[in-house]
Amino acid sequence: MTRLNGRTLLMSGGSRGIGLAIGVAAAREGANVVLLAKTDVPDPRLAGTIHTAAAEIEAAGGQALPVVGDVRDEASVENAVAQAVDRFGGIDIVVNNASALALDPTEQLPMKRFDLMQAIQLRGTYLLTSKALPYLRKSENAHVLSLSPPLNMSQKWLAAHPAYTLAKYGMSLTTLSIGAEYAEHGVAANCLWPQTLIATAAVQNMLGGDEAMASARSPQIVADAAIEIITRPARECTGNTFLDVDVLAAAGVTDLSAYGTGSDLEYDIFVDPPA
Repeated sequence: MTRLNGRTLLMSGGSRGIGLAIGVAAAREGANVVLLAKTDVPDPRLAGTIHTAAAEIEAAGGQALPVVGDVRDEASVENAVAQAVDRFGGIDIVVNNASALALDPTEQLPMKRFDLMQAIQLRGTYLLTSKALPYLRKSENAHVLSLSPPLNMSQKWLAAHPAYTLAKYGMSLTTLSIGAEYAEHGVAANCLWPQTLIATAAVQNMLGGDEAMASARSPQIVADAAIEIITRPARECTGNTFLDVDVLAAAGVTDLSAYGTGSDLEYDIFVDPPA
């Protein structure tokens, strides 16, 4: 038996990058994967749509349900939840993956970019999780997992890009608050963040191009860590802000060479190198 056999995972985004890697990894473990994303048609700047992602998930052994919609929109989220329940009978796992990235300093950031990040990261996380909670409470091992960072309150990170920091820390605070609120109901809520840069389109296009990609690990490291978290007993694993490497180390995985090697690996945003 695979660890997620028959369980249903609802994810925001997931057409590419880390989200897709999690969806495929969950499929290999037997999961049903429901994707809520806007990527109905190809974008010449970015590879992958919700439909190509669904095909990859099914090729990996899972069942996929692509739902075209916007995680910021209440009707879209309600539709995704309803379709997940109608097709698979319930929801066991929510992965808050969708995110927007803008690292401009405060005086240069257009307010439309500020609003977009808060709407996707904060509103989207709250909205998707809240609409799924009635079904999560019925699951035997319910998990909420948000791809958001530890709350590093150092002056370095507070000063670096306040709008993006607000949005990502908002995701983390929302997740931790839901974990506390629903602990007695057996719904776990945790955050997961990569120790290093991850080789995604966002890193390629916004964080340094080929040089940054050469300093990044594969999305598979985050996916493998995500599977470790969402297969743990919910009542024993909630309220955490995990780094991927720590989750894997706890699972006995210490050789990370398969995910990317070299002394030039670059620590991710919000992660401080060891002293």
